[in-house]
Amino acid sequence: MATPRAPPLAAVPGGGAGAAAGGVTMRMFHGDVFLGEAEVFPMKQGAEGSLPFPSNEIRISHLSPTSERCPPLAILQTIAPFSVRCKLQAKLMPPHPSLHRLYLTCFNEYKSAVVVVGDEELHLVAMPSKVEKVPCFWCCSVRSGIYAASVGMLNLRCLAIVFDLDETLIVANTMKSFEDRIEMLSRRMDIEDDPVRIAGMSAEIKRYIEDRELLKEFIDTDTVTDNGRIVGTQKEEVLPISGGQERVLRPVIRLPERNAILTRINPEVRDTSVFVKLRPAWEDLRSYLTAKGRKRFEVYVCTMAERDYALEMWRLLDPEANLISSHNLAERVVCVKSGSKKCLQNVFKDKGCHPKMAMVIDDRLQVWDEKDQPRVHVVPAYTPYYAPQAEMANAVPVLCVARNVACNVRGGFFREFDENLLRKVFELMYENELLDLPYAPDVGDYLVCEDTNFAPNNKDVAPIPEGMSGAEVGKRLNGLAYPRDQKQIPSSTRLSDDDGVALRGIPGGTNIQSNGGSLATTPSLFVTVLQEIGRLCESRVEFRSTVLFSNEKIGIGIGKTRDEAQVLAAEKALQNLESNYLSFMAPVAGVLNKDVNKPPGSGNGFLEDITLSEDISMEEPSGSTLKEQDHSKALDRLSSVISLIRELCLEDQHVVFRDQVRDSGSALNGEYHFQAELGGQILGRGIGLNKDFAKLQAAEEALKTLKTTTDPQIKKHLRPMQQLNFPLYPTQR
Repeated sequence: MATPRAPPLAAVPGGGAGAAAGGVTMRMFHGDVFLGEAEVFPMKQGAEGSLPFPSNEIRISHLSPTSERCPPLAILQTIAPFSVRCKLQAKLMPPHPSLHRLYLTCFNEYKSAVVVVGDEELHLVAMPSKVEKVPCFWCCSVRSGIYAASVGMLNLRCLAIVFDLDETLIVANTMKSFEDRIEMLSRRMDIEDDPVRIAGMSAEIKRYIEDRELLKEFIDTDTVTDNGRIVGTQKEEVLPISGGQERVLRPVIRLPERNAILTRINPEVRDTSVFVKLRPAWEDLRSYLTAKGRKRFEVYVCTMAERDYALEMWRLLDPEANLISSHNLAERVVCVKSGSKKCLQNVFKDKGCHPKMAMVIDDRLQVWDEKDQPRVHVVPAYTPYYAPQAEMANAVPVLCVARNVACNVRGGFFREFDENLLRKVFELMYENELLDLPYAPDVGDYLVCEDTNFAPNNKDVAPIPEGMSGAEVGKRLNGLAYPRDQKQIPSSTRLSDDDGVALRGIPGGTNIQSNGGSLATTPSLFVTVLQEIGRLCESRVEFRSTVLFSNEKIGIGIGKTRDEAQVLAAEKALQNLESNYLSFMAPVAGVLNKDVNKPPGSGNGFLEDITLSEDISMEEPSGSTLKEQDHSKALDRLSSVISLIRELCLEDQHVVFRDQVRDSGSALNGEYHFQAELGGQILGRGIGLNKDFAKLQAAEEALKTLKTTTDPQIKKHLRPMQQLNFPLYPTQR
């Protein structure tokens, strides 16, 4: 981490300060205490009336919480990128003693002075200056409350994780839902003529009947007979959530060998009894989230289930309230109306986290608002009755994969935060421009959106939904009547991921076929190993009919299906990559001293956790032929330009950089060709001796195009009134 600089004021005695053209003089107050006058300069030239302070006075209400390791500007750039509204400096020299003290306090203690305007906070950030000898501030705007929540998370190197419940972590059934599913399968069997599928449905019905009988015994006797052993209930106390409630004792039977729990939502009403199957490896994922008392993630739940049911399901998953304390439970378990979209903005309605710092674990992508979908890690739906062996078919269980994804996301986010954003923020001065702010990481940068769920083919039919949907839960647990015509449960059709999905170092999931429980799994061991190599080398691995490793083609496969072609391409790529990978990793990870036949990760399928903050690092490959200094400057500039492009575009629009096929003449010179596209429109092209230089040229041309375009086909992808103009702020007064 860079070392903070000393502010200029301590070393500079007295002197005057001239006002730059366009400045507006305003009086400053801390509460009712007068601090002196300040000259305020808008960030945009000619921006009449754009200064954010009402009544032309700056009235500070409070100071932000102290930040232990992150300067306020780094926090603000993370949660509200490029939100600098204006700059201000003391008008008189020497400055008023109260203003001088405020400046030094903010600079030395990593605080900001907060002006509250409606539901917005204006943070005055103390800045060092190359020229000025008076207190200087940048003014950044952010939604009220979000800064205070983000300070603690960024200092602790903590992100947020949001879990779905049904078919992601659990499958739950009442007597009614068991009967509905048994009847549905029986109807399907009556019209089926394929003996293999009939056998599969028969086995599925048998599994449903077995668990239904256990639930019926629990309802009737408060006991179950498990493998000849009678197991009685234990009374488990439900901790009161904030707002208070009477002490509740629920009858519960836990059957760990079956990964099952029987509970009663309303202890007084036996018909609210539920049979719950927990997804395998949940204990491992939960242990990671709470390991060594170190908070890696703030945990939330977002579900379409009924609230009492959701609270009880989460209590079964987190019985000791280690992931969500009872004090926070009411706000952290968010129930969404069935059929509506889930949205991170609604999950964090208490302003406990910014959506950019949150990832989601869910079995469905399309239930999330489109702008949040890049932050969703999609897991295969949990189907313990349809395909009971699905969870164990891969060497790495589904929730262990989710743990690996969370580990990589957190590591990547804070590596970017520490090594890029934080370092560059420490170098910024009062005289710098908006364009000089560094790119701010987003959880979505480290996830690949893909729907890994069931995709029916010509022969297979989709499995019926397991457990209870959101609408079912409220009806069944509240004892409503069920007419016969409501027993028909529609089949669910799940779409597969599009061709050409880019995977970033993590095993993907399983494709479950309707064969009564047996499965075909992808990716193969070859694919998994390649993904792990990509993670360790911090390189993007893409699987199509070819394998691209950092945009270099290293394997080609031909098969009857896309999955078969991917596996063959991965096997060929692994053979081609073997020698280069081993020689690269030897000095970095000592891989030559390990058993190369051993699957990646630890014995339970987990990747080793990444050490964060100042320990986050990855050695660069030796023998680089790039001019490191020029390359570093190009990367810095590229990240800033891309950030500005993102600010111009609507939230669901993204500029894509395409690596163009090089012609024969260019190939001789080793040139790279990139073009920047938005909605199919080419915005800019770039040519360079390496990828980053070519990307930078294309990005700068694209930024210029976006700021000056009159083409309606391009303007429809831009934010309204966002034709930004970034002036050069005068450094000489």
